[in-house]
Amino acid sequence: MKWLVFAMLTLVTSGQSLATEKLRIGVAGLTHTHVHWIFESEKRGDIEIVGIAEANQDLARRYSKQHGYPMEKVYPSLEAMLTATKPNAVTAFGTIHEHLAVVEAAAPRGIHVMVEKPLAINMQHAEKMYELAKTHNIHLLTNYETTWYASNHAVKASLKAGEIGPMRKLIVRDGHRGPVKLGINQEFLDWLLDPAQNGGGAIVDFGCYGANLATWLKQGEIPQSVTAVTAQLQPDNHPDVDDEATIILSYPDSQVIIQASWNWPIGRKDMEVYGETGVLYADNAATFRKRIASGYDDFNEINKRLRKRPVPLDDPFSYFKAVIQGQITPEKFDLSSLENNMIVMRILDAARQSAATGQRVALASENSPTK
Repeated sequence: MKWLVFAMLTLVTSGQSLATEKLRIGVAGLTHTHVHWIFESEKRGDIEIVGIAEANQDLARRYSKQHGYPMEKVYPSLEAMLTATKPNAVTAFGTIHEHLAVVEAAAPRGIHVMVEKPLAINMQHAEKMYELAKTHNIHLLTNYETTWYASNHAVKASLKAGEIGPMRKLIVRDGHRGPVKLGINQEFLDWLLDPAQNGGGAIVDFGCYGANLATWLKQGEIPQSVTAVTAQLQPDNHPDVDDEATIILSYPDSQVIIQASWNWPIGRKDMEVYGETGVLYADNAATFRKRIASGYDDFNEINKRLRKRPVPLDDPFSYFKAVIQGQITPEKFDLSSLENNMIVMRILDAARQSAATGQRVALASENSPTK
C-alpha cells in the first residue's frame, strides 16, 4: 500500500511541477505588431521568451527598449534561434506567408507552434502545415483576439443549452478605419498591404474572424457554399488589396454573414446569433445580451457584464502552455484548433475566388479538414 501512496504523491508532485514550470518559447519575427501581446503576457510568469528571430536589427532594438529584453536574445534567422535556444514552442509574428516556413523549421525538431490569425496564406500552405504537424506530432494553434472574449463563450453556452432554439443566422462584424489611418508602424504596413505576404486585405485580415467563429459554433460543419463581394474604398491607402468585404456562408439549416472592413470609423469585433425564439449578442469582449421574443417585435432582455475567463483560458500563451503540458485537451473544432482553422482556410480561399469571379463557390460536403 505504501508504494501506491508514494506513486500517487509522485504523480501529484510532478503534475504541480509541470504546471509551475515556465514554457520556453521562441518568437519568430517582430513585424506583426500583435507581438507586443506576448511581451506583456510574459509578465504573468507562465512563459519565458528565450530567443527572438528577427533580421531587422533596428526594429529589434526599438522593441528591446520598449519591452526591456536584451539584444543578446535576438538572432538573425529562425534556424539560428532554434539551434541556440532550443525552445519548447515558437510563436509566429511575421508575415502570414512566413507561417509555413516557421512550421517547416520547428515541426521536425518537435517544437510546437502558435501562429497569429489566419493559419496560412492559402489552402496549399495550410495543407503542408497540417501534414508537418501530424507527422511530427506537434500542436499547431492559431491565435485570434476574439478567442479570449468571455461574451463569445457565453453565446456558445447559451446555444448549447437551447435557450434560443437552433441557430438560423449568424452575423459577425470585425473592422476598423484601416491600418494606414490607424498609424500602424511601417514594418507591419509593408506586408499587411501586400497580397503576396498577407493574402488579401480586409477579406483576410478580418474575414478570418467570422469564419473561425462560425466553424466553432457550427461544430466543424463545412458550409455548402461561399459567396463574397469586396470593394476598395481607400485606393490611395490600400492600392493593392481590398478594404471592404462581405462573405456569406450557406448551410442547410442556417446562414452566416461576415462583414469585414477597413472603413469603419469605430473599431468593432462583435456578433449576433438569431435562433427560433430569441437573439444572442456578443457586443464586445465582456458584454453579453440575450433577447427572448415576445409577440411580434417585443422581447425580454438580459444584459450581462462578464468577468474575464479564468486562467489559462484568458490568454493565448498561458493557454498554449497548458495545451503543451497536457493540462488542457482542446476539443476538435475549438477556436484555436488546427481542424477549425483548416476549414477557415477553405472558406477564405473560396471567398477570394468568389470575389474575383463574381460567382458562388460550392464546397465539398466531406467534413475532413484537408478536403
